[in-house]
Amino acid sequence: MENTIYSLIPPLLAILMVILTRRVLLSLGVGIVASALLIANFSIVETISLVWDGFIGNLYSDGEWNKGNIFIILFLLLLGIITAFINITGGSRAFGEWAIKRVKTRRGAQLLAAVLGIIIFIDDYFNALAVGQVARPVTDRHNISRAKLAYIIDSTSAPICVVSPVSSWGAYIIGIMGTILAAHNVTDISAFSAFVQVVPMNFYVWGTILFVFLIAVRGIDFGKMREHEVKAIQTGELYDSSKEIPGELKNELPVSPRGTVGDLVWPIVALVVGTVGAMLWTGYRAVGRFDLLKVFENTDVTLSLILGGIVGFIVSLFFFLRQVSMKGVERSALGKGIIEGIKSMLPAVYILFFAWTIVTLIGELETGKYLAGLVEQSSIPVAALPFILFVVAGFMAFSTGTSWGSFGLLLPIAGEIAANTDITILLPSMAAVLAGAVFGDHCSPISDTTILSSTGAGSNHIDHVLTQLPYALIAAGAASIGYLVLGFTENTWLGLLTVIVLVVGVSFLIGKKSETVAEQH
Repeated sequence: MENTIYSLIPPLLAILMVILTRRVLLSLGVGIVASALLIANFSIVETISLVWDGFIGNLYSDGEWNKGNIFIILFLLLLGIITAFINITGGSRAFGEWAIKRVKTRRGAQLLAAVLGIIIFIDDYFNALAVGQVARPVTDRHNISRAKLAYIIDSTSAPICVVSPVSSWGAYIIGIMGTILAAHNVTDISAFSAFVQVVPMNFYVWGTILFVFLIAVRGIDFGKMREHEVKAIQTGELYDSSKEIPGELKNELPVSPRGTVGDLVWPIVALVVGTVGAMLWTGYRAVGRFDLLKVFENTDVTLSLILGGIVGFIVSLFFFLRQVSMKGVERSALGKGIIEGIKSMLPAVYILFFAWTIVTLIGELETGKYLAGLVEQSSIPVAALPFILFVVAGFMAFSTGTSWGSFGLLLPIAGEIAANTDITILLPSMAAVLAGAVFGDHCSPISDTTILSSTGAGSNHIDHVLTQLPYALIAAGAASIGYLVLGFTENTWLGLLTVIVLVVGVSFLIGKKSETVAEQH
């Protein structure tokens, strides 16, 4: 069953069930069992063993602990505790009161979230969670639905990271590009130069980011997103309380009346500085010298996240104790804050755990390898190669829930095809792979970045997936046409202009044909 068309069944089954049942853990569980059944050739005993090994392997495999996954889980729990302390100290309340005096419209609140998403470009996990913590008090005050905030976060996390050379994503991609260039004796450009030249060709990124800002500025909403926005404006209900909301504090916590904006800002600053500082330290320790690009290429992202989380926790604990000394809250709130903070992140941990398991089993089924092989074996016009690679990379990342895995499989294949047909199509082909993988990852309900965007925003995961999908498809449609223009004209800027015109045109068309959500005043 490995590396065949049957390997597509488990991810597609899981995704279909997510859409039909809207129960993410059940759907992922079915996908996991289906994957194991295919790998085990329908042996029940072996299937049970594979499922068990898949779950345990998230934490312990090959005789050693899976530190990366463990650190991500610990970081989530620390972030939950930090969030609880920020609430207890009155930081969220004070920041909301401060921001509402300065950010006076729903448009401004959405733009704030989008700009924060662009500024925090170091890592997509960190981006999704940190932006949510800062922007949520402001968007909540302006009755912006959590699904809308999740869309903004998701559209400015991975898309920004994939075009930033100084990020965990950029370093990883540059490393792969260097190998491809060397394998095909391309010596006139460096890996870094290739990455920079590919940035304007990443049409999905620019289409997505442009669409986010147009949606925010023009107040346009459609499909399921519009239902969430209208409900938020008319009733003040930002999410369906009957659904599971990862990252949402379940019980009321005591709130200090003496809290200030600093009670929110300084723990978040400590979290950012601590994480970036840890990334620089782990990268420098691996390289042995301070070469910024090499440092970020060799940084240990998950260790850096946990170290940054510890720094943020210590600072938030300091501000909590400060409020205790000021008689703002009782010392007994310490234990409650820790417990409620951890509980708030457990839904996200459960979903991540299941998603990691299905991704592992899909990897054993070689689903990505099968899709990559279809591209390599097909006889397609050279000019259509960027378009084809964009579509295949999108489908692969959507099915497997991993953009990095799609990069690793498809970038070398794109290089091989370009080297054996027309080397001038190499950079556009690699750009199309990067864009398609981000698009698929952006839409996939089993993607960890999609899950963490829901968590950061405090949105139900399935609500986020279903409301975001039409928006992402519009940007992807524009990008796919852009790649056809790029392939047949060999002009990057004409392709990018096509994407911009299409996205702007569609936004105005939607604005005229649909009733827009009224601006709050």
